Amino acid sequence: MSSITIAVDAMSGDRGPKVAVAAALDAVRENEALSIILVGNQAELEALLQEGHPRITISEAVDVIRMNERPSHALRHKQNSSMAVALRLVRDGEAQGCVSAGNTGALMAFGRSIIRMYPGIERPAITKLIPSLRGKCHVLDLGANVDASAENLYQFALMGSLMASAVSGLTEPRVALLNVGEEEIKGNEQVRLASHMLAQSDTVNYIGYVEGSDLFRDVADVVVCDGFVGNIALKTGEGVAGLLIELLEQAFSRGVYGRLVGWLARPMLGRLLRLMDPARHNGASFLGLQGVVIKSHGNANERAMLAAIRQAAREVTMEVPRRINDRLDELMI
Repeated sequence: MSSITIAVDAMSGDRGPKVAVAAALDAVRENEALSIILVGNQAELEALLQEGHPRITISEAVDVIRMNERPSHALRHKQNSSMAVALRLVRDGEAQGCVSAGNTGALMAFGRSIIRMYPGIERPAITKLIPSLRGKCHVLDLGANVDASAENLYQFALMGSLMASAVSGLTEPRVALLNVGEEEIKGNEQVRLASHMLAQSDTVNYIGYVEGSDLFRDVADVVVCDGFVGNIALKTGEGVAGLLIELLEQAFSRGVYGRLVGWLARPMLGRLLRLMDPARHNGASFLGLQGVVIKSHGNANERAMLAAIRQAAREVTMEVPRRINDRLDELMI
């Protein structure tokens, strides 16, 4: 098995380096082909690592980008931040992928500046697989672009379709636009124009509009929207999943009858809870960049950060950027 090196921005995110270090240790223990470069304050990271690990190294970074910091300010003044240094390790070939739980806008800005966009693609898009009724669905954009033109949405659809083919092995992924209704007259001007462009395309298997309730019903393999809509849809779904998990746990811990039913239903409930658990699905990909960049949830715990590192390693192993970019090269000539 070929070796993989992932650069982890250890200082960003809401929970700081403790989570990143613990997840890195878990990741290298479960994957013998994986090495990790932790990027951040060396003294702090060494203290957390304690005895260390032969496949975990540290790359010093003196700055941290705050979650509320403007991307333009970070780009001008935080070139030595843990996020920027981690991305440069990918650019320079010292790592094959980067994971960060930091400021999404800054990650997009630094990604475009350091790793660069693929020629012909105007903006990167954040995408992730979410569980659906009989499989999984790629949803994008999830927050990189709060506004998107019709051309942007068309490019997101193209990249999402190629991602679904590369990752899920689908020959003709079903691509849909997220809208306020399924009728052709619904939606804003950008969505309607993007729908017209996709309907004329020979390279995308476009099936039309879907609504928010369709995201989890296996109606489409790829669902496209702007980042404002996508981020709200994703976090609403995660919130509902968390609520259901908590309600089920409460119901099966109250009284003798509840505990008995919970014990009898434990195997089925275990599968259901694993499917619904947002931490298991943490890790979203920046499509359009010439390298693997994974955005972790800002409030990720150790288990969620581990899932993001696994996602980065999978995309490196599957050569996702190269496979998408090769097909884009053919389609955009």
